Amino acid sequence: MAALQIGSRLLRRVLPRFNQLYSTETSNNADVGTDNGPLISSLDPSSGLNDEQRQIQKMATDFALKEMRPYMDKWDQEELFPVDTMRQAAALGFGGVYTRTDFGGTGLNRLEASIIFEALSQGCVSTTAYITIHNMVTWIIDTYGNDKQREHYVPKLASMEHFGSYCLTEPGSGSDAASLSTVAKREGGKFIVNGSKAFISGGGESDVYLVMTRTQGEGPKGISCLLIEKGTPGLSFGKKEKKMGWNSQPTRAVILEDCEVPVENVIGAEGQGFNIAMAGLNGGRLNIASTSLGAAQASIEATRDHVKVRKQFGQSLASFQHIQFEIAQMATKLVACRTMVRNAAMAMDTKHPDIVTLCSMAKLFTTDTCFDIVNTALQLHGGYGYLKDYPIEQYLRDIRVHQILEGTNQVMQILVSRAALK
Repeated sequence: MAALQIGSRLLRRVLPRFNQLYSTETSNNADVGTDNGPLISSLDPSSGLNDEQRQIQKMATDFALKEMRPYMDKWDQEELFPVDTMRQAAALGFGGVYTRTDFGGTGLNRLEASIIFEALSQGCVSTTAYITIHNMVTWIIDTYGNDKQREHYVPKLASMEHFGSYCLTEPGSGSDAASLSTVAKREGGKFIVNGSKAFISGGGESDVYLVMTRTQGEGPKGISCLLIEKGTPGLSFGKKEKKMGWNSQPTRAVILEDCEVPVENVIGAEGQGFNIAMAGLNGGRLNIASTSLGAAQASIEATRDHVKVRKQFGQSLASFQHIQFEIAQMATKLVACRTMVRNAAMAMDTKHPDIVTLCSMAKLFTTDTCFDIVNTALQLHGGYGYLKDYPIEQYLRDIRVHQILEGTNQVMQILVSRAALK
């Protein structure tokens, strides 16, 4: 951990559990979240960041390269859920990145969260993607829960003593989330919940499940958000799904059969669940786009190193103009993606009226484009890129699902077109 020592006053404030890691030097920089002026994105991920943001980024990058990258292929091939590593990440403040500090959150903003998730995903996309989902669960409880709920659940989630899952998708309702059919009928001081949720990250392993259920009539206004703890009678899980990627996190159906949930486990107000779910997805789309950025950045760096040393026809691949042009296209696309993601993050931080549109644009463009970047990186590696000895093929498999989840990219186009056609 000594390699992660940082002298920043800000980090000592937001990571109070680890003050001993940091020196006693102080900084005169403004707190993160103050006006940075125009944010300039470039091929260097630290471009445009202030000193404290660079320190946050360095800490996340160091952790990713030392504690995640050496093990990501093992986690993938053996389908291991790296609980201990994630708890180490939480010890650095990554379990509640944009959750308020009074109950153990780190208190950073969405821009810093994007910086962190981009950095971590260079170590393992799949594990980082789960961490982003866990962060969304923690944020929802912190934002919409009452003080009692926040005090009870947020500290254990922020430390990753407990893990969280977000449960919206059902076997019969994916993109049409408002048509969900999981029903919660109130009987006195409890709800009786019946239904099932599909493709739930952390299913069977997580301790806390935020389940969107129908407590009232049809349509989005009839949906409420219920917090259901693992071990609740009537809560069970399907088989562990066999997947193309995201193998370091388990995916299972969440099954509810006469599951009794106390009324006090409603997060927010009854009927507010759909709005809560959509608010969570705005940030979720940004988070997933950020993890795609990390995979693309790592793939470009690996390709740069490969084409400089790999020789054909008596010269390095980097000396061929075609290869140079491919690298130029990859680099240009990456910077365009990073610009869109960070622009959307700042829109969330400033509560810009176009948050939904900007997050949808960023998710659509970045997940599509970064997949193309990583695919090109694999091609430039030739047969080596197809081997599991190299990380490119795993990045490719892990980010493919980003074009599907948190709202498919076809749904993103619908959301963007609504704004464009006003």
